[in-house]
Amino acid sequence: MNLLSSHCSAHEIQTRFGVLVLSHHKVVFDPLRRALFVADVHLGKAATFRSLGVPVPAGTTQENLDRLSLAINAFKPESLCFLGDLLHAKAAQNSELLGKLMLWRAQHAEIEMTLVRGNHDSKAGDPPAALSISVVEEPFMLGGFALCHHPQQVANALVLAGHEHPVVVLNGKGRSRARLPCFYLKTDQLILPSFGSFTGGYSVNPRAGEAVFPVV
Repeated sequence: MNLLSSHCSAHEIQTRFGVLVLSHHKVVFDPLRRALFVADVHLGKAATFRSLGVPVPAGTTQENLDRLSLAINAFKPESLCFLGDLLHAKAAQNSELLGKLMLWRAQHAEIEMTLVRGNHDSKAGDPPAALSISVVEEPFMLGGFALCHHPQQVANALVLAGHEHPVVVLNGKGRSRARLPCFYLKTDQLILPSFGSFTGGYSVNPRAGEAVFPVV
């Protein structure tokens, strides 16, 4: 089991369609195509909960965008693909959040951006056209990679997907346990951890021939 930590900030895996870099930023980078992949940012989730009277922290939108900028600065991609659920709900389409997103987009205007529509995007609505983020349906092919939101089988392709928010539980000394987001590699699928703050996770139990890469 591999750990992505401050001492090992990235891990390369060899696929039949080329090398992929799994990063502690919770993104995947394709060095051949200079493409960056991120899943489940869920902008506006905390604000949506607060609007329902649930006491959750503020400031997560800017935090998520700042972390995305760190990943972009680390890899300097030519393109960025959101693997679904960029916006959490219709309530995310408010002037404050969209203003922050517009400013962030302007800071990375040279990067081509694409959103593979996920289940939350279908409810939230597509990003405003002024953001210059193309919206496509799954699977969206990039070489031998099938870019999806929902994990699925695509013939003759490696699926890159999100949706499940995979985490793995590591047992330490005594009763100590760590519940960590992870990349989950199956035979024909690589499921990315949820990028967004305040998104929870689903514990995975890899089978023989599968691998998890926890993010520390």
